[in-house]
Amino acid sequence: MLANHIGHYSLVMGLLTSILIFLLSLKSYKLKIIDKRIFSISFLQLFFVLISFTSLVICFVISDFSNETVFNNSHTNKPIFYKISGTWGNHEGSLLLWLLVLTLFLFLFLINSKNELKRYRILTIAFQQVIIIGFFLFVLITSNPFNYLFPIPIEGLGLNPILQDPALAIHPPILYLGYVGSSLIFSATLAAVIENYISKNWAKNIKIWILISWVFLTIGIMVGSIWAYYELGWGGFWFWDPVENVSLMPWICLTALLHCVLVLEKRELLKSWTIILSIATFTLSMCGTFLVRSGILNSVHTFANDPSRGIFILCFLFFLITISLIIFFIFNKDKQKDYKKIYFFSKEVSILVNNWFLMYFLSVVLIGTLYPIFLEVLIDHKISVGPPFYNKLIVPFLIFFLIFMSLGPNLKWIKETNIKNKFQLIVFFFISLIISFVIYKKIGKTNLVNTILIAASFYLFIVTIKDFFSKELYNFSKKVSHFGFSLLILSILLNGILSTEVIINLKVGEKFIFKNEKIFFKSVESNQKENYQSVIGYFTVEDDKRNISLFKPELRIYDQPLVVTSEADIKTTLFRDKFLVMNTIKGNEYFNVRYQVKPFMIWIWISTLLLAIGGFLSLYNRLYEK
Repeated sequence: MLANHIGHYSLVMGLLTSILIFLLSLKSYKLKIIDKRIFSISFLQLFFVLISFTSLVICFVISDFSNETVFNNSHTNKPIFYKISGTWGNHEGSLLLWLLVLTLFLFLFLINSKNELKRYRILTIAFQQVIIIGFFLFVLITSNPFNYLFPIPIEGLGLNPILQDPALAIHPPILYLGYVGSSLIFSATLAAVIENYISKNWAKNIKIWILISWVFLTIGIMVGSIWAYYELGWGGFWFWDPVENVSLMPWICLTALLHCVLVLEKRELLKSWTIILSIATFTLSMCGTFLVRSGILNSVHTFANDPSRGIFILCFLFFLITISLIIFFIFNKDKQKDYKKIYFFSKEVSILVNNWFLMYFLSVVLIGTLYPIFLEVLIDHKISVGPPFYNKLIVPFLIFFLIFMSLGPNLKWIKETNIKNKFQLIVFFFISLIISFVIYKKIGKTNLVNTILIAASFYLFIVTIKDFFSKELYNFSKKVSHFGFSLLILSILLNGILSTEVIINLKVGEKFIFKNEKIFFKSVESNQKENYQSVIGYFTVEDDKRNISLFKPELRIYDQPLVVTSEADIKTTLFRDKFLVMNTIKGNEYFNVRYQVKPFMIWIWISTLLLAIGGFLSLYNRLYEK
């Protein structure tokens, strides 16, 4: 109970420090001198939020059910690890974590930007404090994690068992580091626009924060995808779930922004692109926050179902977007006459073209996510937008995107004059066509678009391998990321065309044959665990070479709250996964069994990790240079 009070009043003190920092920032901007008190008060702000967050953790650990958030999301029988992770596995706690990361990033910015323009630093602090104050008000008014309950309940309602998983315990904090990083990029960009500070030097410094946000967002999406693969029983890495999409959209935007900043740093071009993408990235991050907390989306990922909370975020987002657009149109000094001559065969043009493709992909994902929502609101008609929609609109353009991405790194800045020596790139493309044709001939498919798409992905893969193993060690981080991306695209496409699946209802003792494999349902075993009942099915899978594998998918029946979850059993090798999951069928002794063979699954995770490693290496190099 004491921790509950400490947490609440620490939040109030944090809000007061935010208001004070904002006022001191305005005063400092007017005087053109940074008030030294800003540094100490910023540390105090971070300290108050940290105390508040720690207090909430303590409330969860000791099962203090006088706290409404603890009561709704925990119970005494829950393992200690999930009591701690339950702190941010809910709406109120997740927002408190947002606040903690916001204040941490601002404090790090103050430390890291000592050599930059004073008025720019002051404005960045002011804009960031507006965002922080907004989140403080949001938490205290609509989502206070320290609401008091009386009489005090004896037991809590418990955390959704689906969320009681190690991967999902670390998924939200990592993802928030990516989301919150976009807020600092947003604030710094608006400050730079007002001060006419969009320059090579600014690009060099802001790239650090873009990389931090991009790396954490990449890892966060990867961890969430892995969790969904083995926990939800879907049997795949991506299902275009709306809440998956709201994390993908800012990632696409950040990727485009990262390349724009690279052009800005090298040639001082694409200033307007950089500004707009900075605003768009933050907007999409906030939209994701709105969608998963407003009750609009129905998903296992959503945190809340409260329209009042959604309205608050929507109004706050509208205010920030309006301010940012006013600043852009009034203060942006990037005019056409300032542009240097751009040659078609140059690295900057290839980046620009690929950014247009990325914006198209972003538009498709945005429409696919929001259109069902608007349709339901306008005419009360519910529809679902799934993979066929995205495949039809993305796949044809993905071919050209991959080809341009293959060519770009091999071009020079300003102008490519040695076109004749690019003959090997043409040879690589024909080799890729032959490989893709052989693959499709082998599996008995003749789809022309898919054949060309596989060829384009192989082309990118071969080119990046050639680039990766070149003698030049310059920009090694870029090589790692590009190789990771090419491997990711190739693994996804091969996974898509080579995957097989069967869904069948079985009872104990039955068997069936699928693609030269014999699946036998041997037995069922029931055990009582710490906070759930475990029902394990025993299956044997025998291939055509008489190799036998034992699968043990599991059903978990939780009593607090009463939820049944399915735990898949996955046999992973270097080139394929065998995936088996079962579910109960009400009213009889049969079980619904899903068996899948998914090629190259592990390479999807490895390639995503390589993407993040490349970003981390680039970040390390930037920090080392600084």
